[in-house]
Amino acid sequence: MQSPLFAYTEQQNQERYTVQNPQMLRVTLEGHDDILARKGSMVAYQGLMEFDGEYQSSGQRRARAQTGEGLDLMRCHGQGTVYLANLAQYIHVVEVEQDGLTVDSSYVLAMDSSLHHEVIAVDSQFGISGSGKYQLNITGRGKVALMTSGQPLMLQVTPDRYVNADADAIVAWSNGLRVQMQAQTHSSGVWRRRGNTGEGWELSFMGTGYALVQPSELLPPQHAAVGQGLAAQYGMGQQGARGQNQGNVWS
Repeated sequence: MQSPLFAYTEQQNQERYTVQNPQMLRVTLEGHDDILARKGSMVAYQGLMEFDGEYQSSGQRRARAQTGEGLDLMRCHGQGTVYLANLAQYIHVVEVEQDGLTVDSSYVLAMDSSLHHEVIAVDSQFGISGSGKYQLNITGRGKVALMTSGQPLMLQVTPDRYVNADADAIVAWSNGLRVQMQAQTHSSGVWRRRGNTGEGWELSFMGTGYALVQPSELLPPQHAAVGQGLAAQYGMGQQGARGQNQGNVWS
């Protein structure tokens, strides 16, 4: 059999995490180094692999219920190779060190099981809930695989060069940054998007570190269900991204 498809063979190297192609992650396990991956993200595996639902503490369940932020994870363990992907999104491997990483949980594909994660709040200029209000703080030493809708932009933040990003487009940032959610509008109009610009809430980053932005303000619809009427047309309720990604959307 002959086909151009044979150009898409396995990437052979000794790395634990390998970006097999821009939209698929290859992880090698050796029996003593479990990883935590997004539920349902396994697309293929080789070797003796097992997949178990990851236990959530009462605190994690409570935080998820109150904020909508959290991770639905499975534990991957065994000896072999597992391939992970989600909605054909672009995949990027990040080394988490002492400074840690803050990320929207919707964009986490996999991480080392040694890393710790908890839900944190992002301060609002107006003290009200909205996009970017709650995020996931990841600390420890290890690697995290992040996803973006398209090729992202990594922005450097310095004391004399702060960065503003749309709260629906920001993916992750360094823990050391000072962050504030804000909308450049009068308080009387805070509940609506600004004029005719289509722009709404944004996050302001100050200090020293990095901010990762994707070229999209929404995730693709996940677990989309067929709906009826006006709600289905606009993805409201359970019909698309607005229902499944409450933490990412200000509506």
